[in-house]
Amino acid sequence: MSNQDQAPENRLRKELPEEMPAGATESVENASRAADGPEGQTADLTGRQRLVKGLWPPRVSRAQLIVAVLLFGLGFGLAVQVASNSDGDGALRGARQEDLVRILDELDDRTQRLEDERQGLEKQRDELENSSNQAEEARKQTVEKERQLGILAGTVAAQGPGITMTIDDTKGTVEADMLLDAIQELRAAGAEAIQVNGVRVVAGTYLTDAGNSVSVDGNKINAPYRFKVIGKSQDLEPALNIPGGVVQTLEKEQATVTIERSDKIVVDALRAAKRPDYARSSSQ
Repeated sequence: MSNQDQAPENRLRKELPEEMPAGATESVENASRAADGPEGQTADLTGRQRLVKGLWPPRVSRAQLIVAVLLFGLGFGLAVQVASNSDGDGALRGARQEDLVRILDELDDRTQRLEDERQGLEKQRDELENSSNQAEEARKQTVEKERQLGILAGTVAAQGPGITMTIDDTKGTVEADMLLDAIQELRAAGAEAIQVNGVRVVAGTYLTDAGNSVSVDGNKINAPYRFKVIGKSQDLEPALNIPGGVVQTLEKEQATVTIERSDKIVVDALRAAKRPDYARSSSQ
């Protein structure tokens, strides 16, 4: 080969790197794997292992922690509420049938009383609001309330439907406790005003025996005993005639009892208004 042909070949060998021995190449690969460390093994992991590695350990942000605490508090409150409701239901579940009926009756009565009171207050409110002169309407309501209380206290006369009961005691066998039973029975039947032989019966009335007669609040009265009673006659008369009641008891003592209904009974016996010695209005 001529010198001219050898010159280009020498230049090409100078530009290309020299071939590395086989042992040197393996050493370079091992060094690269050692440098990669655990990350170099990533290619050898399965898809499930990569998923677990991405989820654990968990990375919780501050917002996620606050939401978790709030959800825990809400769940705890709901659990307590459910437990308390279960305790109340268990108490009623164990009650007897008659106890449950009694509870329902009491609730119905209480509801009815509250409803009646509500309607009465609403009526008074409407009357006050619709009245052209509210002061005059308030005065009228005060007078009406005073009249109603006066009837109950016996300080004003009253009239209305009711009955007249006459007890004729020719044998002198009727005693004070029998007349008191008659008064109590009439009150229980809805009597609103009672007068016995010219003596007004009120809440504090008492009866005593006075020889062959009876004393009412210290006033001696004699037979025949005449009761004037204002109330619903359809309730008053049957209450006196019940088996074993007032009429049968008096007839066993050989007394004669007569009951008459009337659309107008006048109770005009009055009691003097007495000022209490110790009780005072709490509004003063």
